[in-house]
Amino acid sequence: MLRTGSGRRTITLAMGLFSHEMPKRCFWGRPAAGGWDNRPMQTRFILIETSHAGNVGAAARAMKVMGFDELVLVRPRWPNVLRKEETIQRASGANDVLAKARVVDTLDEALDGVTHLCATAMTPRDFGPPTRAPRAHFAELAQGDHSVAFLFGSERFGMKNEDVYRCHVALSIPTAPDFGSLNLGAAIQVLAYEWRQALGGFPVQSATAPVGKADAQQVAGMLTHWEQALTDIGFLDPASPKKLMPRLNQLFNRADLQTEEIHILRGVAKAMTEAARAKR
Repeated sequence: MLRTGSGRRTITLAMGLFSHEMPKRCFWGRPAAGGWDNRPMQTRFILIETSHAGNVGAAARAMKVMGFDELVLVRPRWPNVLRKEETIQRASGANDVLAKARVVDTLDEALDGVTHLCATAMTPRDFGPPTRAPRAHFAELAQGDHSVAFLFGSERFGMKNEDVYRCHVALSIPTAPDFGSLNLGAAIQVLAYEWRQALGGFPVQSATAPVGKADAQQVAGMLTHWEQALTDIGFLDPASPKKLMPRLNQLFNRADLQTEEIHILRGVAKAMTEAARAKR
């Protein structure tokens, strides 16, 4: 679990600056005023001494669903963690992320090419970096030309002080005041989402098929049908219609009817007429 220290209940993350040259792999574009910008924006997720295999799988899943695929493990508890059954099960289909993942012995190896490093911190440090909200900081960071890495410490004892001190900005995920704890996989998902949104996000896919809107002719025909049906059941006096039909016209205009709904309303009108005639 990732916890904060006393005071604010937040999940604390830190971002540091490194001067390594950016490698040419795993690049993602970012939004621009005139459309999608193809300049490179590398994103890497680094897990240090992860103790639970399931969290490695959860990390892969959280990354893939947000369009990221570069995962590096530093001294995981099990050297074969990428092949463990629990890891694969928790990845839920993100096997390609696991297949590309690297296992290294040192943090320096994991940081090759990184210019901005984001790391989690379980407790505040006396000389830690300043704190900012992820969304606000990411909005600025996405406009730059950096390679970014999100670094997460062990679930058991977090990050070493020296790793936090090399960072220059701390990011905090605000949580409920009385419960400031997030699972490692959940924290990764939150940051991956916020970072993807800062890079432009993905379009929302509609869960339903497109529907056709009824045109003015269809609405007028349906209203004529309803006028006859309302007359048949005695609700409308054709000799003194007053404003009933214009009001119904406005009502249906506000409803922004679909073609299928026109068919339903015509069916109702037909049923009213048939019921009225059956009583005669």
